[in-house]
Amino acid sequence: MLGQERTISGVVIGNEDVDGIHVLNKTALKFTITDTDGSFSILARLGDTLTFSSLRYEQKEVLIDNRILNQNVLIVKLKEKINELDEVVVGKILTGSLTSDLENFKVEKEINFYDLGIPGYTGKPKTQQERRLNEATTGGGIVPLNPILNWISGRTKRLKSNIRIEKDAVCLLRFRDNYEALLFEKQSLDEDLKVEYFYFCSESEGFSRLCDLGDPISMIDFFNEKLIIFKENAALREGVKEVREIEEKKKND
Repeated sequence: MLGQERTISGVVIGNEDVDGIHVLNKTALKFTITDTDGSFSILARLGDTLTFSSLRYEQKEVLIDNRILNQNVLIVKLKEKINELDEVVVGKILTGSLTSDLENFKVEKEINFYDLGIPGYTGKPKTQQERRLNEATTGGGIVPLNPILNWISGRTKRLKSNIRIEKDAVCLLRFRDNYEALLFEKQSLDEDLKVEYFYFCSESEGFSRLCDLGDPISMIDFFNEKLIIFKENAALREGVKEVREIEEKKKND
């Protein structure tokens, strides 16, 4: 049982929207995103750890045990995140970055049929979101109803959005691996702010287009421009924090 991988199906419950929450198996380095109703499916083994993260909710970890493997549905309740500095917005909140979560929990590549020389599917493997989109846009019959119903309900649009999120996450991780050292040669940034800075860049307008272009020079210029803005906003945020601390001290005195 310990080495057998199974599909874990579940649903995330929260006070607000539960669409697009990152579900990461940090043990096996597999990930997916919740659907509009909070449902998800992910491969896991006994002893794996699932991490649930989002911009709206506090991060939560779930250890896969025998009870979960034997359940029909895993129900995960998330607690809403409170952002005290609501007057100043610096990109997005750190927790909930799928890219940084993947980077923090790197594991060795699993052995597959390519490694063993066994014949198998040789095309580009589809992600779970791509498989969902394919299912939502195909169908049989003279007038296939499945694509029509999914288009009317908005599910096709949401699936395309989730695929875009995955592509941007991979693009950001690849850029960090190749160009992070070069990026901070002339402009320094505290280590504890770097993940937040990269997530801020990935959420900025124009990032997806640059990922599709695949031009590293344009991408470096983009990140340098965003670094200036991020550092200015970070300084402003720190100033607001100091002012609040002074006011709080005066009240206590």
